[in-house]
Amino acid sequence: MIPYIARRLVLAVPTVIGVVTLVFLLIHLVPGDPVDVMLGETARVADKVRLRHQLGLDHPLPVQYARYLSHLARADLGRSLYSGRPVRRMIMARYPATLELAGGALLLALLIAGPLGLAAGARPNSMLDSVSRALAVLGSAVPNFYLGPMLILLFAIHLEWAPVSGRDGLAHLALPALTLGMGMAAILTRMLRAALLDRLHDDYIRTARAKGASEKRVLLKHALRNAVLPVVTVLGLQTGALLAGTIITETIFAWPGLGRLTLLAIQTRDYPLVQGCVLVITLSYVLINLITDVLYGVVDPRLRVNS
Repeated sequence: MIPYIARRLVLAVPTVIGVVTLVFLLIHLVPGDPVDVMLGETARVADKVRLRHQLGLDHPLPVQYARYLSHLARADLGRSLYSGRPVRRMIMARYPATLELAGGALLLALLIAGPLGLAAGARPNSMLDSVSRALAVLGSAVPNFYLGPMLILLFAIHLEWAPVSGRDGLAHLALPALTLGMGMAAILTRMLRAALLDRLHDDYIRTARAKGASEKRVLLKHALRNAVLPVVTVLGLQTGALLAGTIITETIFAWPGLGRLTLLAIQTRDYPLVQGCVLVITLSYVLINLITDVLYGVVDPRLRVNS
């Protein structure tokens, strides 16, 4: 298992370097000048030149990129251009909130998709199957930026069951987690149903039934175990996507997480902060995919031998 994990880590290095380089280039190509944001467009030219020199923005892009990589090698993400605070401290202050939101969304998605997918796969073309497919299509079709405000209007303003925004316990987590997790629940439900239907027509399922195994045992022990691998694939990809999806959800619910911090950094052209936020999200995505690869090896040991 250790060589298997080591190979995955080596393959992840070019991905991280590529993302870091791409984000560095794109953020510098976006129209707008952070000096103008900080001082205002009516500031004196001399003041702008002095501030640009202090921030190191007067150097050519290759020099700035080399300097950024040298600091990154020492785990130094630099200082925010806007606030002057260390980027690493700003990210660490916000990252737990994003993990909490993503974890809550993942848990809700699994609690919704597991029973619905199992029931739909066990009883295809039934009323329950039709309902689960309709909910899956609805969950996939409704975007976060629409679902979030609708949940606020219904549960926070009309029914007064949950707070509108902020982060202070499970009550504040419920609506943002539901908003973020509904799309993932819909995808997992459809994937689990399709995987179960494929497995239930295999020869070993007919053999188990011929031996007198109960339908519950056939479904949970034989079919579900072999249908898990494609679901794990989608689960790993969607879990990584949750981190990117938090930007919209955190903005809607004023959730003090990394996604909201990233949006603020983009608006103020805060280069070091944007690069630091995207780097953390990238590393989290790579870690999630590594965990997914390890789960592949646990579910199907043949993958450890062949990869």
